[in-house]
Amino acid sequence: MNTHHISPADLTFECIEKIFKEKRKLELSEESIERIKKCRDYLDKKIAASGDPVYGVTTGFGSLCNHIISGDDLSTLQENLVMSHACGVGEPIDTGIVKLMLLLKVQSLAYGNSGVEVKTVERLVEMYNHEVLPVVYSQGSLGASGDLAPLAHLSLPLLGMGEVWYNGKKLPAADVLKELKWQPMQLSSKEGLALLNGTQFMSSIGVWSLLKARRLSKWADIIAALSIDAYDGRIEPFLEQVHMIRYHEGQSLTAKNISRLLKGSEMIGRKKAHVQDPYSFRCIPQVHGASKDTIKHVENVFLNEINGVTDNPTIFPDDDMIISAGNFHGQPLAMALDFLGIALAELGSISERRIYRLVSGTRELPSFLVAKPGLNSGFMIPQYTAASLVSQNKQLCTPASVDSIESSQGQEDHVSMGANAALKTLQIIKNTEQILAIELFNGCQAIEFRRPFKSSPIIESLIKNFRKEVPFLENDTVMFTLIKNSVEILRKTSPDFCFFAI
Repeated sequence: MNTHHISPADLTFECIEKIFKEKRKLELSEESIERIKKCRDYLDKKIAASGDPVYGVTTGFGSLCNHIISGDDLSTLQENLVMSHACGVGEPIDTGIVKLMLLLKVQSLAYGNSGVEVKTVERLVEMYNHEVLPVVYSQGSLGASGDLAPLAHLSLPLLGMGEVWYNGKKLPAADVLKELKWQPMQLSSKEGLALLNGTQFMSSIGVWSLLKARRLSKWADIIAALSIDAYDGRIEPFLEQVHMIRYHEGQSLTAKNISRLLKGSEMIGRKKAHVQDPYSFRCIPQVHGASKDTIKHVENVFLNEINGVTDNPTIFPDDDMIISAGNFHGQPLAMALDFLGIALAELGSISERRIYRLVSGTRELPSFLVAKPGLNSGFMIPQYTAASLVSQNKQLCTPASVDSIESSQGQEDHVSMGANAALKTLQIIKNTEQILAIELFNGCQAIEFRRPFKSSPIIESLIKNFRKEVPFLENDTVMFTLIKNSVEILRKTSPDFCFFAI
């Protein structure tokens, strides 16, 4: 029960979450082992029987594809490839993403179209299971011939080179291999290329981001419902009739969520002095819904990717074919990641506008949500912080996928920049999480000025749990720790507690 068997079956986001949450070990299925062996045997026979050059197997790489390599140097060729391509810079990527890279690389190799040895894939599995996690640097991939530099850093420890995270420390890979009594591997023909070609850096950040995006999309609805009551908003924009005549699934789902979250609220049912609300409240279904639909679209792109083979050349033993093509090109991911970043940035943008309304001193709420404004600045500056994050998100939403810089002496003359799209989307998600946490902070403060009226049972439960970490503020205090606590509440609390309670 605590083992996940790698097989050609579809890998899902739910499966990945379960593997990580339950800390499951990996193991190659018998079917995958047979596929890998069959492909490797075919490749060995093909090399021995044919004098024709095979790109990356008996030739150099990139623009050096016309340089023929002798049989005696095929292993050296692959090891040189891994060493020479480990040129990453910047900060190391999060170890959780590195672990996901290992999982997705094993999954891709297990289809039996890459020509690797079973022992090579099994060593990657061992690294995952023993949490020997390579130090992979964040910058250096063009996202075209796959993620060459990041995957080179992922592969260096197979050779006893590079650095790894092990037992919470960054250590030379050679030392960890020695401690575990693992011998450095000698790569066979094609193996270095199979390890380095692929989109596992982009894919891992994308999957990681999508898992976060799912949570944040749910939290956005929950926090927006809280803010609606805090701002004395109206329920009419969330009624079913409105959304039955405009056919966007995310819009309808958002309206249903808000209606259910506010069911039983004394505040939402009160007679209102105002006829309608600002767009940041009234158009929550349309804005949050569009982000939901985008997240769903991007999920479909990534489900296809993580269940595919993305190295080159690709080997088809049953068809007696070795084809040099372009499955490593990250354009589908780059465009989807840019789109995902926009979707998450918009959740943050509309959230900040609700924050602004809550501190505006309107609808019988005190200016900046304190009883004695002037003497106290209250919640003035959290809105500044949110606005700063929103502004940075807008800058980060400039698409990476529209850029391309020629490389490898012109052989690689169009690149996706998908890794850059992934990295900036990751930052957008971090920013949006903090913006939503600030809205939660403000909303819980604002709603206290509506007492003795109560919100819905679900929202009141949220406020009660929030108050265990963040108090109601009578006077000015140091706020950055309270914002940090609010962020931690979003991270450690599953938003599904609300949706399961409905």
